[in-house]
Amino acid sequence: MTRVLVADDDPSVRRVLERALEREGYEVVTASNGAEALEAVAAAPPDLVVTDINMPDVDGIELLINLIERGGIKVIAISGGGLFPKDELLADARLLGAVDIIAKPFEVDDLLARVAAALSRD
Repeated sequence: MTRVLVADDDPSVRRVLERALEREGYEVVTASNGAEALEAVAAAPPDLVVTDINMPDVDGIELLINLIERGGIKVIAISGGGLFPKDELLADARLLGAVDIIAKPFEVDDLLARVAAALSRD
């Protein structure tokens, strides 16, 4: 079964994405920050990580860099902004190696389509 890790500090976003991805047949693991996400990756590497950029402890950019260095794990970065405009944060994530970027708010169906597309890429 394809494993997807969702890392977001907003519990409602995590819950919505977890339910939607599970309905699509994915095994879903969640993390409330980048540090938890790194622990989950070490325990059982996922096929794809959907990560928010602005999170406490280890942010999404640091998580993305770590995952790219590990190799073999695709990343979709999501962001609603914060201290920096979300477009800048997402552009940075793309430059660092995210396979896709999505600005919040987003439609869940759009995210699901992007997850499927990312997982189908070699």
